[in-house]
Amino acid sequence: MTIPGSRVSGTAEILIDYTKCSACGACVEVCSGYPLFMENGHLGVDQTRGFGCIACGACVAVCPADAIRISGRDLSPEDVLNIPPIASRADYSQLNSLMVARRSTRVFKSQEVDAEIIQKIVAAASTAPVGIPPTEVGVCVFQTRKAVEELRDCLINEMRTWRWMFSPLMLALLRPFIGKENTAMIRDFMALAIEMFTASRQDGKDWFLYHAPLAMYFYGTSYSDPADPIIPATYAMLAGESLGLGTCMLGFPGYVFRYSRKARQKYHLPEKIQPGLMVIFGYPALRNRRSIKRTFREVNTFS
Repeated sequence: MTIPGSRVSGTAEILIDYTKCSACGACVEVCSGYPLFMENGHLGVDQTRGFGCIACGACVAVCPADAIRISGRDLSPEDVLNIPPIASRADYSQLNSLMVARRSTRVFKSQEVDAEIIQKIVAAASTAPVGIPPTEVGVCVFQTRKAVEELRDCLINEMRTWRWMFSPLMLALLRPFIGKENTAMIRDFMALAIEMFTASRQDGKDWFLYHAPLAMYFYGTSYSDPADPIIPATYAMLAGESLGLGTCMLGFPGYVFRYSRKARQKYHLPEKIQPGLMVIFGYPALRNRRSIKRTFREVNTFS
C-alpha cells in the first residue's frame, strides 16, 4: 500500500548494484517502507511489502558499498550528498552559543538582505526532516521590504473583515463549539491585536511584521503533519542568525492565510493548508547585550 501525497503517488524505484552489494543487511535494518529484505544471504526488493519504497533515502545513506540508487517520489541519485566531516560541524557548545545569543528581533535597520544570503537560508531550511517524503512543506519568500509591506497590508485588510466575529454575541454563540480557552484567546488577544495592527499601520508603524526587509512563510498541506512546516522554519531561523541577521518567528500570519481565500489566491497557496510559521529577518538596529532563560511549563522524566 503506497502513501499518497499532493505531489506524488506510487512508490520510488530501488536499483541495487549487486556487483557492489556485500549483503551486509544495513539497508534492511533502516528501511522505513519495508520493501527491502534479506533472504538466504541475498538482498531482495518487494514493493508490495509494507508501504513500498517511500524514498526516505535511509538505505542509501547507510550503505557502505554505495550500491543503492533511489529514483522517484521527488528523489533522484543527484540529491544524495556527501556528509561533511566531523571537524567541520558545529559542536554542542557552538550550537548552544548560537541559540543562547538569539533573541527575537523587532527593530531592523533599513538595509536589505542580499539574494545570496536568502539562498543560503532556504538551502539550510531544506535540510530539515520532512516526515514522509516527499515534503509537503512550501515556502513563500518575501525578499524585499516593499514585498513584506505589501504582504502586511494584505493580511491586515483581511483581518479587519473578521471584526464581526469578535462581538460579545458571536463569541457567546461560538463558545460551545470552540471552548472556553479559545473564546478567551479571541476576546482577550486576537481582537485587540487586530486593532493594534490596524492602528499602528495608520500611524506609519508596523507592529505586525515590524518593517522587516525579509520574510519567509513556511506552510504545509492537508497531507502534512501540523509540525512539518515548523521544523524548516526553525532551521531557517538558526541559519539566519548564523549569517548575522536578527530573526523573529510569527504564528499569527499563518492563521490569516489559512482562513483567507483571498490571501491564499494572491500568493498562490494551496486551498487547504496547515498554518505553519512565518520568520522575519533583517539586520538588528539594536544590539542585544543579555539573553533570557526560558523555563518549560514542566519537565517529567520517566525511567
